Amino acid sequence: MKLRYLLIIILSPLFIFLYLFIDPHNLFSITYEANIFKSINSITEKNTKPLYTRPELNTQDYDARMIALAHNPITTGSSSSSTLPLKKLWPVTSPYPLGDALLPFNRIIAYYGNFYSTKMGVLGEYPQEQMLTMLQQEVDKWEQADPTTPVIPAIHYIAMTAQAAPGTDGMYRIQMPDSQIDKAVSIAQEIKGITILDLQIGLSTFEKEIPKFEKYLALPEVHLGLDPEFSMKTGARPGTVIGSMDANDINYATQYLADLVQKNNLPPKILVIHRFTQNMIKNYQDILLRPEVQIVIDMDGWGPPANKINTYKSFIYPEPVQFTGFKLFYKNDLREPSTRMLTPQELLNLSPRPIYIQYQ
Repeated sequence: MKLRYLLIIILSPLFIFLYLFIDPHNLFSITYEANIFKSINSITEKNTKPLYTRPELNTQDYDARMIALAHNPITTGSSSSSTLPLKKLWPVTSPYPLGDALLPFNRIIAYYGNFYSTKMGVLGEYPQEQMLTMLQQEVDKWEQADPTTPVIPAIHYIAMTAQAAPGTDGMYRIQMPDSQIDKAVSIAQEIKGITILDLQIGLSTFEKEIPKFEKYLALPEVHLGLDPEFSMKTGARPGTVIGSMDANDINYATQYLADLVQKNNLPPKILVIHRFTQNMIKNYQDILLRPEVQIVIDMDGWGPPANKINTYKSFIYPEPVQFTGFKLFYKNDLREPSTRMLTPQELLNLSPRPIYIQYQ
């Protein structure tokens, strides 16, 4: 008994020291907790992709390229008292895009069509290997014509086509199966290019149709094209009259794309809109420009070179939106009385210079 009391007297100061200066929880749990955090960190490292860091926009380069694209000729207008500069419509004053924007730092050279049809463009007219060889030849021509602007190839695929028959829902349009859209995306990836999915909506609406392609548009290399020619707001059958789009339609599309960009941390989307008449795009001045979307108004008419240039000057130049495009037809541009297609150098002489070139 005396020995027990003696041990208590001797060991008490030691227990008091341990209690006051050493946390007993840490003493017994530090290895356990460390192993937990090590395990959590290991799982996080395996299951979490590194966050995408968006590059900063080189605004000086952007501004210089936009001025070069505007290609404003040095012209003057006369008045009774003096000679004054004519008003310059280009370049368009717009919000700077996000830092990983494709335009105006690159020119896009696109092949257009549908794999099911030999009459809707080169994508379906030629075997894939031959078609890609032809596309590369056009890319080479543009790189030689404008060495200051890198070229990106594109597959511009008609993912929804207008129809002469109403279909089961009376909307006069049909959506291509996923297998065909997958093919377009795969080909573009193969050539290190981009895909543009083109929609001809018939009697339907853009609000109903664009969201159907979200799983593709959520990919960083897939963009959108809209064709007012087959947007039949009057209820007429596609092909009987030329359809139209309003600024509200375009604003819906750009807001939808902008939301996708922000939600999925994507580079800015390109929106290509075809045009070859005055009424195809209405209220252009109400179109909203957004940092997440780059709008290209694509001159879509065919015919002799002089006619096409006149269409560009009449409907594209006077109503500036953001960027411009120009469509070339391998067959229709050679119909009599035309004898040739426009060359890259001739298109580079336009004001503004088109940044998107489409071949059908």
